[in-house]
Amino acid sequence: MRGGPSVLGIVLAGGEGKRLLPLTADRAKPAVTFGGTYRLVDFVLSNLVNGDVLRICVLTQYKSHSLDRHVTTTWRMSSLLGNYVTPVPAQQRLGPRWYSGSADAILQSLNLVHDEQPDYIAVFGADHVYRMDPRQMLNQHFESGAGVTVAGIRVPRADASSFGIITPARDGTRVDRFLEKPADPSPSSRTDSSRGDPIGLPGSPHQVFASMGNYVFTTKTLVDALQQDADDNNSVHDMGGSILPMLTERGLAQLYDFDDNHVPGETARDHGYWRDVGTLDAYYEAHMDLISDQPVFNLDNRRWPIYTHPGGLPPAKFCAGGIASESIVSPGCVIRGQVTRSVLSPGVTVEQGAVVQGSVLHDNVRVGRGAVVRGAVLDKNVDVPPGATIGVNPERDQNLYTVSKGGVIALGKGQAVPL
Repeated sequence: MRGGPSVLGIVLAGGEGKRLLPLTADRAKPAVTFGGTYRLVDFVLSNLVNGDVLRICVLTQYKSHSLDRHVTTTWRMSSLLGNYVTPVPAQQRLGPRWYSGSADAILQSLNLVHDEQPDYIAVFGADHVYRMDPRQMLNQHFESGAGVTVAGIRVPRADASSFGIITPARDGTRVDRFLEKPADPSPSSRTDSSRGDPIGLPGSPHQVFASMGNYVFTTKTLVDALQQDADDNNSVHDMGGSILPMLTERGLAQLYDFDDNHVPGETARDHGYWRDVGTLDAYYEAHMDLISDQPVFNLDNRRWPIYTHPGGLPPAKFCAGGIASESIVSPGCVIRGQVTRSVLSPGVTVEQGAVVQGSVLHDNVRVGRGAVVRGAVLDKNVDVPPGATIGVNPERDQNLYTVSKGGVIALGKGQAVPL
């Protein structure tokens, strides 16, 4: 941060994203397209850069080519000022092995820390859709003297098994317990932790604090913890599963309440918005949050922009009879049919008589004349033939495509669509 303590940003972007298949069949999860023109990694990088964290290493591993290419072609910082965003692939620096967990990924990349010698390290995940001013979290950490500060967001207690769960101490700031994806999220009136299940918050027993996967460490605390964790043969070498519980037990962890974070240009409606889009249903629902006149998450906040590659395509074109309502239509699209409540990435073509409803279409999808697409996510280069239907016959869709628990139909990159 300019004029203050030095901060190195480390973005954990090695996620395989199996629950997002088929969208992750050929790319890492942080490289998945979101909101028409963005990649998921653009959200965390935009937050860090907007918040003056300008030296950032993006740790990659799984099918990282498109992610590496996006970061290197999009995220170019001023070398004159010593700023950078750089992808760092797994390099087997500690022997012939790949990363065995997120903590091991940082351990194997400690050369970045030794080279930069920061006072603090902001370790953020790359898989979430949100706006956050990291300066406010950093300032709390600077003032507290804690070893680590973890960002938490209130979620229903019934959803606790999907997250790392933070139990704050009585002072509301120090972390008393950290449970990584506890197995028993069922609500109850108990106020003890004898069975290790999550405890509801004071005054709100049906809510818990979930970790957002964003941490600020004092550098020495993180380096020492990683080295001790590496010597533990029983560890899973994960930030949430290993490092946070270790530091919590030592009384070195504190909570940052995401609800206290205020981003310039936010609205009352999208304040505190954060979505883990790790499943097809969550990914689809987050897109539906974008498209209304007063969206739940507003992409058009020019005081805290989300950056991405401009693409260089011409403006979208609407030909005779082509209409779109409650939709995002990206550059390079050609609309001759009808589009409602959908998100279209660059280069999508919807031909005359075609109907697209409640769908997410990635780059260069073509929907042929008279075709129907409903409630679907189509990855790039899918060609829907004239007269074909997706989302009309559930039994047929189940036999041909990936269908989520919530009924979202997903087609992979270039997947064939039979008539």
